[in-house]
Amino acid sequence: PYYVSIHEDLFLEASLHSSDPLLKLFLHTCVASPTGHNSTTGVHTIIKDGCVKDPTYAEFYSPNRHTLRFKFNAFQSIRSNPVAYLQCELVVCRAFDYSSRCYQGCVRRSKREANSDL
Repeated sequence: PYYVSIHEDLFLEASLHSSDPLLKLFLHTCVASPTGHNSTTGVHTIIKDGCVKDPTYAEFYSPNRHTLRFKFNAFQSIRSNPVAYLQCELVVCRAFDYSSRCYQGCVRRSKREANSDL
């Protein structure tokens, strides 16, 4: 466990351990929830489909494509729970493949497309 106070900035780093210099990381989705399960109850969305949902989120420079560095304000919307679990989905792409998910950035799904998943 990592202990932080509410409204304290939480700094994170995700790294891909690979000898291939032509791989790139992309933060696709990141949520904080009161349980370690894939629940939607009480979830605070930080990033969804590559789109920033938490105004306190900021990405920082990294010297290589294998590492992502970012921060956000510690779980503002889950303050009633003493514990929060961070769950992030990252995508690995070929560097300089501009048609890959890593280079598309924020992708907003249409309501019609979202409803078709039901």
